[in-house]
Amino acid sequence: QVQLVESGGGLVQAGGSLRLSCAASGRSFYSYAMGWFRQGPGKEREFVAGISWSGDSTYYADSVKGRFTISRDRAKNTVYLQMNSLKPEDTAVYYCAGYRTRIITIEGVAYWGQGTQVTVSS
Repeated sequence: QVQLVESGGGLVQAGGSLRLSCAASGRSFYSYAMGWFRQGPGKEREFVAGISWSGDSTYYADSVKGRFTISRDRAKNTVYLQMNSLKPEDTAVYYCAGYRTRIITIEGVAYWGQGTQVTVSS
């Protein structure tokens, strides 16, 4: 059974930082892309960041470019999201995604984590 387990969420003041982690088990994502999505209150789930199987290519939503950084440790089957300069509008449940493809594609997500809450106070 594939599991993606997020950690690192919490409450932070605007301008602060958090680092999310997502540890995968039950399947190796060594050769597959991974990513992060989020769903804010009353909003649809949206793409935040993605990283290719090799880690050479990264992708970001315009709203987080320059503030968030995605990285991965292929040996640990883990993906990270460093979030800096957080804003109240970043408040959301953040979900880890494991892809069935080597690069980030629209229909490529095969597995989801259970989500971790990030709350940014003003």
